[in-house]
Amino acid sequence: MTAVDIRETNRRVIAQFRTGGEVEGMHRERLALLTTTGRTSGEPRTVPMMVHRAGDRWLVVASNVGASRHPDWYLNLEADPRVRVEVDGREFDAEALPLLGADYVRTWTALEKEYPFLADHQAKARQARRVIPIVELSEED
Repeated sequence: MTAVDIRETNRRVIAQFRTGGEVEGMHRERLALLTTTGRTSGEPRTVPMMVHRAGDRWLVVASNVGASRHPDWYLNLEADPRVRVEVDGREFDAEALPLLGADYVRTWTALEKEYPFLADHQAKARQARRVIPIVELSEED
């Protein structure tokens, strides 16, 4: 089995997304580019990710496929919640706000119904005692 070079895959997806055409192997309408500031480097870091539209809210899930640690992009926004979002033919600055309490539970339940694979991610993360964050990307005025 050949190992997947995630950085190369991300570069390809970002380039395809920005040209406005089809994104190989992905649903364009469920894809966003999120640019965070590297918590160590201070450099911009852009990653493609699945995004969910819930009314007027843009949500991303830091599942990291159920890994034992949060993805780097999430650790970056914990250090600096100001992010740049490219989604749905638009670009905007946003504040990344993790959901908490009843809002988290209600939203996780809805997301798991729509995306059943999240239940597998959550089960794996729980084994590592990690709760998968859900983050709202709140557009700045």
